[in-house]
Amino acid sequence: MSSQHHRDNRRDTLDAPSHRQSTTAAGQMTSPSRPAPQPAAPPPLCQAAPSHQAAPAHQAAQADQAAPAHQTTPSDHQATPADQAAPAHQTALSGHQATPAHQAVPLRPVVVSRRPAARQTAPTASLNRRQRERDLAELADGAVVDVLVIGGGVTGAGVALDAASRGLSVALVEAHDLAFGTSRWSSKLVHGGLRYLASGDLALAAESARERAVLLSTVAPHLVRPLPMLLPLADGFPTAAALAADAGLRVADVLRRAAGTPRTVLPGRRRLTAVEARHMVPALRAAGLRGGLLTWDGQLVDDARLVVAIARTATRHGARVITRCRVREADGSGATAVDTLSNSLLTLKSRCVVNATGVWAGELCADARLRPSRGTHLVVADSALAGLRTAILIPVPGERNRYVFALPQPGGRVYVGITDVPVDTVVDVPVPTAAEVDFLLGVLSSVLAVPVGRADVLGAFAGLRPLLAGAAGRTADLSRRHAVITSSDGMVTVVGGKLTTYRRMAADAVDTLVRAGELDAGPCRTRHLPLVGAASWSRLATVAAPPRLVARYGAEAPAVIAGAHGDPGLLAPLCDGVEVTGAELLFALRHEGALDADDLLDRRTRIGLVPADRQAALPTAEALVRQPLTVVDD
Repeated sequence: MSSQHHRDNRRDTLDAPSHRQSTTAAGQMTSPSRPAPQPAAPPPLCQAAPSHQAAPAHQAAQADQAAPAHQTTPSDHQATPADQAAPAHQTALSGHQATPAHQAVPLRPVVVSRRPAARQTAPTASLNRRQRERDLAELADGAVVDVLVIGGGVTGAGVALDAASRGLSVALVEAHDLAFGTSRWSSKLVHGGLRYLASGDLALAAESARERAVLLSTVAPHLVRPLPMLLPLADGFPTAAALAADAGLRVADVLRRAAGTPRTVLPGRRRLTAVEARHMVPALRAAGLRGGLLTWDGQLVDDARLVVAIARTATRHGARVITRCRVREADGSGATAVDTLSNSLLTLKSRCVVNATGVWAGELCADARLRPSRGTHLVVADSALAGLRTAILIPVPGERNRYVFALPQPGGRVYVGITDVPVDTVVDVPVPTAAEVDFLLGVLSSVLAVPVGRADVLGAFAGLRPLLAGAAGRTADLSRRHAVITSSDGMVTVVGGKLTTYRRMAADAVDTLVRAGELDAGPCRTRHLPLVGAASWSRLATVAAPPRLVARYGAEAPAVIAGAHGDPGLLAPLCDGVEVTGAELLFALRHEGALDADDLLDRRTRIGLVPADRQAALPTAEALVRQPLTVVDD
């Protein structure tokens, strides 16, 4: 091996970012009447409104208390971002047809024998093209892993991390990119299950509250923030329905306390006067407004970033994460796959296989019976809602367990969702319909002083939920629980569920493998395992980087800046109306597994949610991708 190769390997990893103390000012939420309770948390994702700047007084593990002495705390990890790991996404699958460009090239078979899966290089948290080539080469050289995970969404990434953190050898393969499918199309909420309470599923709501507590306190406090949510008591919302909603919020507050999340992190529910409600959400229509119900929930800075962080953390624990690797067939002992970049055929051998392909699970497991539904969101400018900083929760007329949300986002955007439309055909990228757009705008505008119209819509996106088939007539009434299925050939399939409970789903899948006697591994460790970049909120407040970067990268934010080597062009926004910088794209290419401009714009950042922004940023993204990796690493 040449010395240059050694240097390149070192550049694949992240140096520990430096941290220096800095003074921060925290505003307090104000109200014309009684002040609403404030969480002891870092500044929320939308920082423009003083009413949402909270003091960074949160401790690292409030919900779980202190982690056992042998466990790692978030602050232990923030100084070593390269030491954290990575998964893949649950959407892409084996049953998809290869693209025409790949069909024309003959497949070159590579047979993998059953030899021990010893790694030839020390694991790091960096994912990039060079790492992918090394991992593929090791598998082609005969590595046999304990667990082969198919699917690079939040579930597959979670399974990879769970298994790798137990000391098992793991390979994760994904047909497209990390977070390519359902996992990037969520409402970006880590929620306590209010909808499940409305459906009478107390157990699922309690599980959601527990998993939310784990994410807020230990696993991803850098990616999850408290979000105030207001349910307006407006005309058309009957008093009986308001009482029922208030009762549900009270139960949710009991579940919050039972999960160990204190009021300093998520304040309890509260009834507001009409004046207080309009102070929280100035866009509300005053006529007929009786007041509002205020609650708090968890909000992700970005669902795709969560997936990438899980995947990189799995990589740190030794997992091999390989995107652009489409599985054609699989059973309990391995899979046949195609490297879609080289069009090479690979026979992957493993002791166990987990099918975590979401809505495509049925293509590998005939026992997985799903009823997918499409959920659509709109992207609007926050100026259309008078600078919205508090989420709006609007009951759908005539429904007992459906709501439309208006969710403030970083960068002056608001996501409006979500629909629940059954679908018969599963596609890679679902497209919202005109009827869904009109439905969302209609419900939202029913409580606003100035209606939001089609001209205010900057973009739209839709994803498919992998719901378990059941007796319910509507997909909206189907359970959001998950199931772990073991096929006759030994393959384990995990389906259903939701983003908030990904960790529980992953643990159940790996526990199933262990109980079957196939693997020698201890219990799940991920409850006390921080993701790459994680740190306590109090420590994140001292990270020497802009708040926007800290909210997206946590303790790794200084490393993002350092990667630009002081180049002002890389530290400036890519284009007008977009806050993302070239340094962030470089970081994605070097450490987050991005391989092309689509990965950069649609998943490592979310620029692509607004088509006009995507078009403006595309030339810069393509130029960075065209650079040789050795140049990018310099």
